[in-house]
Amino acid sequence: MQQKLPNVFRIASIIILCVAIITCGQDSSQEGMLLPPGGVDGGRIGQSNELASIGDACYGSDSFLIGAGVYDVTGPAAELGMMGYAMLGQKTSGIQTRLRSRAYVIASPCNNKRIVFVSADLGMIFQAVKQKVVQKLQARYGLTYSDENVMLSATHTHSGPGGFSHYALYNLTILGFDSQNFNNITEGIFQSIVRAHNNMAEGTIKIATGDLLNTSGNRSPIAYNNNPATERARYAYDTDKLMTVIKMQKRNGTEIGAVAWFAVHSTSMHNDNHMISADNKGYASILFERAKGTNYGLTNTFVAAFAQSNEGDASPNVCGGLNGCGATDSDSMVLSGTKQYNRALQLYNSATEVLTGGIDYRHSYVKMDAVTVDPSWTAGAGYQTTCKAAIGMSFAAGAEDGPSNVPGFHEGMVYDGVSWPQITFVPEDQACHKEKVIFLVTGRMSPYPWTPEVLPVQIATIGGLGLIAVPNESTTMAGRRLRETVMNKLQAKGLKYTVIAGLSNAYSGYVTTREEYAKQHYEGASTQFGPYTLAAYQQEFDRLATAMRDAKSVNPGPTPRDLTCCQSSLITGVVFDDVPLFKSFGTVNSNVASYYYRGNTVSVKFWGGHPKNNLRTQSTFLQVQRWNGSAWVVVANDWDPETKYIWERNGIAYSIVTIQWKIPSNASTGTYRIVHYGNWKSGWTGAISSYSGTSSNFTVY
Repeated sequence: MQQKLPNVFRIASIIILCVAIITCGQDSSQEGMLLPPGGVDGGRIGQSNELASIGDACYGSDSFLIGAGVYDVTGPAAELGMMGYAMLGQKTSGIQTRLRSRAYVIASPCNNKRIVFVSADLGMIFQAVKQKVVQKLQARYGLTYSDENVMLSATHTHSGPGGFSHYALYNLTILGFDSQNFNNITEGIFQSIVRAHNNMAEGTIKIATGDLLNTSGNRSPIAYNNNPATERARYAYDTDKLMTVIKMQKRNGTEIGAVAWFAVHSTSMHNDNHMISADNKGYASILFERAKGTNYGLTNTFVAAFAQSNEGDASPNVCGGLNGCGATDSDSMVLSGTKQYNRALQLYNSATEVLTGGIDYRHSYVKMDAVTVDPSWTAGAGYQTTCKAAIGMSFAAGAEDGPSNVPGFHEGMVYDGVSWPQITFVPEDQACHKEKVIFLVTGRMSPYPWTPEVLPVQIATIGGLGLIAVPNESTTMAGRRLRETVMNKLQAKGLKYTVIAGLSNAYSGYVTTREEYAKQHYEGASTQFGPYTLAAYQQEFDRLATAMRDAKSVNPGPTPRDLTCCQSSLITGVVFDDVPLFKSFGTVNSNVASYYYRGNTVSVKFWGGHPKNNLRTQSTFLQVQRWNGSAWVVVANDWDPETKYIWERNGIAYSIVTIQWKIPSNASTGTYRIVHYGNWKSGWTGAISSYSGTSSNFTVY
């Protein structure tokens, strides 16, 4: 494997956290107080052969109005910290694949309800993103869309630009809030939903499930094996291998799209990567959409999402540690994405079971640091409460497939007087968090908590399929328990399949079982609200499922704060662009060779401008063109995984842009060229102007 980023960046991140602890104090501001809060086998749930009615008017109905839409959410491709690994030195410097938001609007004519499901190539869906997207939707459509029926999920790629949270912890190593990226993401998600809304047509939804092996491995087996032996014995594997696929098509047979839920981290690309990448799930989407002829320039085209599930402890590095079985991270991404695509296509093509019934949903906000958990959820521990949000020492150690290697930090740092002395500076919080050695009480920072404490819980049903939206990363067993909780209430009402829609609507770290938490591996140390966090979620999802079963409404809960007003940043923008004397923007710096063979990599360098000047949303920084005898025809763009757009700073204001194209084995022979598109900023007027540059022609044999 390639050499990872040096420990100095992780150490610097931890130093920033430590300084913050000293300088920011322990008590949150009391201003703006919130309103008061209002049969499983191997991952398979449900045995009924015939669905019961969820609503009498919808009994047996297989008709839905379905629309799909896809839109670009690729952020700044240079000099912006990346979201996921918390590494100060990991900043964007190019594009391997673009990031996209894939949206589906599904409505039920029989009960006039609809839902939105979005899977976006992002590290997380932060609460601010959900707030802004709903605001945009309501500005256009009134109350047709709301928190209740909009579900936004992230694929959890760790190779996208960050700075789009309103909470400090998640912007810390990015050096603050980046409005350009935030606005780009929220507008892109909104536009994907608009497209899906406009594309709605009568159709049917088919479902199929099946195992996908050799694609995920449990990265915290010690913690997983601390779950009761009787519970573990109910499952064949220590990660969920079940993939659930829905196939959407119009009544006339026209294919609309697909969604495949499968639990595996999007971390094939590691923390030494600086290229924007949708990682293995995005690669799987590209393969599926290529197979179906998707055209990203069209407003109505086939859309295939590979959505995230309970991937908290599920790693794609199935050859161990950081090893995804490929010679490079990119090769590992291709291997993982191809496996997911192949299995999803098999299930898609074999799907015959039609979802019947209506649409329903329940949504509520919960003040997660103040939940009293009933004894029925605490496995004999009596009444318990959740805690002020805090992260543990083992958080700084990183996970098994991405360790920080910082001296003094390791997984399994337990407040037991043995692995850690029973000394703490926050005794009240330490008592609540039990085994966790508290590193930072994010819930007590001032003037606002560093992580959100008012969080959404949401269930949506599409006929016999239930989507359980969690604002976190649930581990394998935590997800199984949540699915069972919901199924126990709704199976009698026709629910046959459930999936965890991971990293949805907001983000608050991880959720483990109580038993996993006790081992304080990375996931347990990242479970912010203490040992009974999962029990609290089970209680809240049980409440939603009960209300859905009984056709009752739920208390919407407290309103989460909107911190739009209160963002700060140390992120630098573009002052101006320049090129050397006698050069122009787009001038070739290092040209192509005269010929190449299929399988070779073509490379050309240009004098260019900074990509922050124009994100080229729904466009491209490059084209590979082939001469067909009468015109130049585009054969590849910057979203194709065979190409790379690489940016590097040269001196103070010069930019060198390298464009690479790995020639596919099935490429047509002939004459080609590479074109680079960009924008540069004047230091005199501040005006931004477009430019282009073209390589010499070359021949492919």
